[in-house]
Amino acid sequence: MAKKSKIFVLDTSVLLHDHSAISNFKRQDVAIPITVLEELDKFKLGNDTKNFSAREVIRFIDKLSGNSSLQQWVTLGPSLGKFKVVLENNPREINAEYVYSVGKNDHKIINAALFLKETETNREVVLVTKDINLRIKAKALGIAAEDYETGKVDQNNLNVSSAYTIEGVDSDFIRTVFTAGHTDENGILGKKKQTNGYYILKNGKSSSLCFFNHANDQLERIEKEYVYGIKAKNAEQAFALHALLNPAIRLVALQGVAGTGKTLLALASALEQHKSFHQVILARPIVPLSNKDIGFLPGDASDKIGPYMEPLWDNLKFIKAQFGENEKKFKLLLDMEQAGKIVITPLAFIRGRSLSNIMFIIDEAQNLTPHEVKTIITRAGENTKIVFTGDVNQIDTPYLDENSNGLAYLIDRLQGQSLFAHIKLEKGERSELANLANDFL
Repeated sequence: MAKKSKIFVLDTSVLLHDHSAISNFKRQDVAIPITVLEELDKFKLGNDTKNFSAREVIRFIDKLSGNSSLQQWVTLGPSLGKFKVVLENNPREINAEYVYSVGKNDHKIINAALFLKETETNREVVLVTKDINLRIKAKALGIAAEDYETGKVDQNNLNVSSAYTIEGVDSDFIRTVFTAGHTDENGILGKKKQTNGYYILKNGKSSSLCFFNHANDQLERIEKEYVYGIKAKNAEQAFALHALLNPAIRLVALQGVAGTGKTLLALASALEQHKSFHQVILARPIVPLSNKDIGFLPGDASDKIGPYMEPLWDNLKFIKAQFGENEKKFKLLLDMEQAGKIVITPLAFIRGRSLSNIMFIIDEAQNLTPHEVKTIITRAGENTKIVFTGDVNQIDTPYLDENSNGLAYLIDRLQGQSLFAHIKLEKGERSELANLANDFL
């Protein structure tokens, strides 16, 4: 029996997540309900990524249609399927608005898929949406529904530790690394050898922390050192500081649960390198609470964003607390703040800027889409270093998960690149109480 061809019905969340989604279904046909066009129209104004995506989709559809009617199938291009807009959202048999409620756009989108299922009886209709609840509702009415898979990564690739322990290394080799500070790799890493890789070489009680420098094919010793008053408390933190301070590495991803020191290490490293950069910027995406936009919060712009930025200020205060008020580094910190050399801001406030001579730290990067991460990196100018920190298992936005968020995408796609390093921090250092919560709650 011949396999049925498919019609993929995309909802608004997919197009805002990836504005090129319509062209990502190979030879299969793609349709969008007229309700989706109406929602895109509401999103087209603004400077957020979703607004950019809405405008890009609208331009794409306009160019695609030309002088043709979008009520008929229009070819998407070579090796691709066709496209149309579904006007009808009043199916004859099962009606989502009768089953659920009238007037909700989600139910109109389901009805468009139901209508296609009734009229395209020789095709399989699949609703594609980032909205989990919409998928469940569609399936309850007999519509096949799935997540948008493009850009998703294999979670197994992220669960592997970014640092490898090499057991049974010859004691003389470890001694050479420790005393000379570096030595030729000589195949000691075997299949675990990777560009900008971090390793713990062990033989019984003897061990050494190492970095593999692909440029000269050598292993280099790593020391646990103080960086602007902060000292690495474990091997992973020592690796992170090395990557953050290494001028040859321009892009760093720090992955780990709360309390592992991701943001603190990044900030301390940026301050240590203040002479190398004109400005240090710490930013994080604003994820509205209880689905309320930031505009609904009381006060002016500073009042609105204050609660979201407080965790970043906490890290800066912690570093300040390492020094007395009369110490040189404490005064330097104050001078940098007053001169705008250290900036803590919502990510939306720096969109569109060209980032030159900047150390740019993006906190909570798991709440970004792959497209947003790419947009940030492509803004990098000369002498810019970018650091993404976050926990891929702590997603605060409804249309992302551990496999589709920007941080996971970044780690998966750039492993092994000479300008990139990824460190997975697994040991919590905030407090015993914080570790207890991470381990058992």
